[in-house]
Amino acid sequence: MDSYTTNRLIKLNKQFYQTFAAQFSATRARLQPGVLRVLEMIPSDANILDLGCGNGELACELAQRGHQGLYLGLDFSKELLDVARAGSLGFPNIHYAQADLADPSWNCQLSIVNCQLSIVFAFAALHHLPGRELQLQTLKKVHSLLAPEGRFIHSNWQFLNSPRLKTRVQPWDAIGLTSIQVDPGDHLLDWRRGGYGLRYVHQFSAEELHKLAAETSFTVQETFYSDGQEGNLGLYQVWEKRET
Repeated sequence: MDSYTTNRLIKLNKQFYQTFAAQFSATRARLQPGVLRVLEMIPSDANILDLGCGNGELACELAQRGHQGLYLGLDFSKELLDVARAGSLGFPNIHYAQADLADPSWNCQLSIVNCQLSIVFAFAALHHLPGRELQLQTLKKVHSLLAPEGRFIHSNWQFLNSPRLKTRVQPWDAIGLTSIQVDPGDHLLDWRRGGYGLRYVHQFSAEELHKLAAETSFTVQETFYSDGQEGNLGLYQVWEKRET
């Protein structure tokens, strides 16, 4: 994928989440079953970085469970962060910062963290990063931020497993691109709640994620599917940091 296409897709998603932040947040009023399963694995004193934290539902769930470690949520949407901050008032270990994973300097926002990170989450975030170069860049940065044997836990939308969601896939010419300009697995999906919008999503396969893990010095510890009526709308993986 060339830089023009990458930037076009990044801009598209920024526009989408700025325009439909309230409507999107309303569809995320509860955590997915797969996320709740992951939380059972997390020690109460773990220091956590949450990439693409959205409206803060995950942080609130951790707080309600009595989590004692630090939590830092990053998101590029100011509107979603405003919702997250409003819902997390009174929890001293919860922090938020605006940062865009497509910006090479996004890790500068971690200056408020004065401890090693044992967990990095990215629930429904990686599939919005266009192009293998940007994906590898982000994963290498995650690796550098984790403590030895730290874990990177992420989910990726499997929308093509849903007949209903498959009908939301739109042709690339709707945004002036062609299928030749994008990568295999890239899709353009429409949104119809509170208006009409388009966003970019990449559907990862388990094999594709295993290759990315190997290239960025991670070991895949666990893979499972969850979410949706059939329990297959989210592909979850737990990666452990390997020393290079």
